[in-house]
Amino acid sequence: MSDKNFIDYIRIFCRSGHGGPGARHFLRDKLTSKGGPDGGDGGRGAHIILRGNSQLWTLLHLRYFKNVLAENGEYGGKNRRTGRNGKDIYIDVPLGTVARDEVTGEIEGEILEDGQEIIWVKGGRGGLGNSNFATPTNQVPEYAQPGETGIEAWKILELKVLADVGLVGFPNAGKSTLLSVITAAKPKIANYAFTTLIPQLGMVDYRNNKSFCIADLPGIIEGAAEGKGLGHRFLRHIERNSCLLFLIPADCDDHLKEFEILKNELKEFNPEMLYKDFVIAISKSDMLDDELKAAISKQMPDNIPHLFISSVAQQGLMELKDLLWETLNKVK
Repeated sequence: MSDKNFIDYIRIFCRSGHGGPGARHFLRDKLTSKGGPDGGDGGRGAHIILRGNSQLWTLLHLRYFKNVLAENGEYGGKNRRTGRNGKDIYIDVPLGTVARDEVTGEIEGEILEDGQEIIWVKGGRGGLGNSNFATPTNQVPEYAQPGETGIEAWKILELKVLADVGLVGFPNAGKSTLLSVITAAKPKIANYAFTTLIPQLGMVDYRNNKSFCIADLPGIIEGAAEGKGLGHRFLRHIERNSCLLFLIPADCDDHLKEFEILKNELKEFNPEMLYKDFVIAISKSDMLDDELKAAISKQMPDNIPHLFISSVAQQGLMELKDLLWETLNKVK
């Protein structure tokens, strides 16, 4: 998927349908000149409904769908006939989509399953016809309810990639190369920063026909939590990953410092990310001898598993898969 086709943030103006007014009517036919009230209720205004679609991977199809105006309910009729409800509008979105109100920032719904439906913006209720207000002391009510006004507001749809494992690392750490080796994904690979500008997903084939999903995410830089580099556009995609794989290149100056910077950016963006499972992989380790590996191992935190890999030399990849599978399926 090209960068232009990956859209993960959409701003939409929504207006649900107004409820139809109730009818103010009295029975009149050839046998009845002055009958009682028989005004029906108004129809409900149309809802705006979000629906999960596992075949979608981006919000691209909503890029030019900026105004969602739902249908109003119809007027109530005579003979207690209820007006027709407005036709609901369904918006299909990929799994992992979060719906927010632009003004309050409040999360109004999350789509996590195929076919899941959420009434995002409720239509107005239809008004009651005058037949509902007849009583022994008020047998000829001259009034009916107006329909309830629909809701209109600017809304936000935000896609957060759903994957079991998220690859975290500075630009050029080797994340795209690793993904291309252990999955069938074909991300762009080049020797410059920010080669990956959009999340890339791949399925890792594991033992006994098992598999798990891994995401190569755009490279993080120091200050990303404050919006530097790709900033929040990158960081929100790792909020849903069960496990984070920190990729630190063997040729960096200070391996522990690089890990701490990456971890701090996650903490600044969302402290809850520190409760995820971490795994550290030292990439490009084919250039290291045993002595250097031992020295780097001493720097690594004791409570976080680490290992040495080389995507190009195909070293340590099966061990990495084993460690990730064990981390994803451990009993908590």
